[in-house]
Amino acid sequence: MGNADRAIRLVIAAVLVGLFFTGIIEGTLGVVALVVAGIFTLTTLVGFCPLYTIFGLNSCSKS
Repeated sequence: MGNADRAIRLVIAAVLVGLFFTGIIEGTLGVVALVVAGIFTLTTLVGFCPLYTIFGLNSCSKS
């Protein structure tokens, strides 16, 4: 996973969490947003996205 990909994922995760805690996204959609934010954060920290392997994608220019 490339650096740009990791940065974009963290920004999206922060926005989703912010939308949830400000009450803009609520209920089931809010919970789904938090789960997606958690997955984005986890894959950013680990540096690996399982879906990229399944679909044969690579956003890291070093490989």
